[in-house]
Amino acid sequence: MHPTQKLPNGVTVYKWPHNVEPSAESVAAEMARFGFRSYDLQTVPPWFFRSRHAHDEEEIRGAVSGVTTFHFDEGPVTLEAGDILIIPSGVQHEVRSHNGRTFSAYKGSRSGERHVTEHGDGRGSVEDLTRGGES
Repeated sequence: MHPTQKLPNGVTVYKWPHNVEPSAESVAAEMARFGFRSYDLQTVPPWFFRSRHAHDEEEIRGAVSGVTTFHFDEGPVTLEAGDILIIPSGVQHEVRSHNGRTFSAYKGSRSGERHVTEHGDGRGSVEDLTRGGES
């Protein structure tokens, strides 16, 4: 896969290159080629919002279904099923689904562990979703 978008902050997007619908298995296989280990397959509700945060390690997202937008200081990046997003460590961002469909994606890091620094109120975090904090 060749990058199709690269922001000045190092954020890189790889659009789905195959002429078949992505599946959870095929997206996981693409992620593994980049040397990342998944730590979560997360499905978020329609109109989802994740407050500003950054990952303490380089993070990868492998979109399985739906569409959502990551908002970086350098501009927005929209992911749809099959796309791979790599976010360098420390790059702050928000995530917002601008539609009424669920979005599902694998999340991972090189270590396979999740380490997040909150720069907002933690809304939309895994912990917030577990508490039922999404409205």
